[in-house]
Amino acid sequence: MTETRTPPSGTATVTVLGTGIMGAAMARNLARAGLSVTAWNRSREKAEPLAADGVRVADTPADAVRGAGIVLTMLRDGPATLDAMRAAAPALEPGTVWAQAGTVGLEGFDGLAAFAHEHGLTLVDAPVLGSKQPAEDGKLTVLAAGPEAARKALEPVFAAIGSRTVRLGDDAASGTATRLKLVINSWVLAVTHGTAEALALAEGLGVDPAGFLDAVAGGPLDMGYLRAKAALLLGGDLTPSFTTATAEKDARLIVAAGQQAGVRMDVAAAGAERFRRATEQGHGEEDMAASYYASFDAV
Repeated sequence: MTETRTPPSGTATVTVLGTGIMGAAMARNLARAGLSVTAWNRSREKAEPLAADGVRVADTPADAVRGAGIVLTMLRDGPATLDAMRAAAPALEPGTVWAQAGTVGLEGFDGLAAFAHEHGLTLVDAPVLGSKQPAEDGKLTVLAAGPEAARKALEPVFAAIGSRTVRLGDDAASGTATRLKLVINSWVLAVTHGTAEALALAEGLGVDPAGFLDAVAGGPLDMGYLRAKAALLLGGDLTPSFTTATAEKDARLIVAAGQQAGVRMDVAAAGAERFRRATEQGHGEEDMAASYYASFDAV
């Protein structure tokens, strides 16, 4: 077994690969917690603002991971993550702790686990729950499966990016955390579509959406996520906490996981098509509540 490497001088040195909506917020909070942080993003301009928070911005993945005790990946999908790690490989040292935090699906995760084994990395399957605001506030929930020594090394990292860590055992390679994340995301996306379709139907039937929200208020049909997504649509501000294009990607990962397990995910499959239509209508970089627009023909 490869020994988990101790970061130099007892200080956690962390590399963040991927500085989109989530990764940038995570890198910023890591630096604010006093950790030494280097970041890389395929589009460097998305990473450059982090320099003001004390984050070193690297030009390549290899430059980013050199000397780091911990690597945290927060990239779009499995192929993008594997590409970045392959580019980083010449500078990765055996035993480096790798916290894989993105949503990559079962097939994607299997490829990453194989890469970790091949290069002697200490893998922790660590997808996160939450969107833009929880990421910025350092209040994500981390789902973590991996060896005890790696989890201890990651304690300051998880404390900086999240308010809760759910421990899911010592075996990262089985994808326990990734599997749970897909189950949770299937619920999140279903609620998003339910909200979008209900408001679209209200529009079509000439029903005041406030009447719908008032009718369910405080009862078993009410929920915070309904309120949050409805507020975005009714307020006309779809600044993304989670983009429509990314939601489509996650929906298709959920469908694929179900197929692999012999489970038909009809709602998720239909939801992926709603996200696709909304993206084609120009809403791909807006919040996924833009599923609403898929209920109408494009103007």
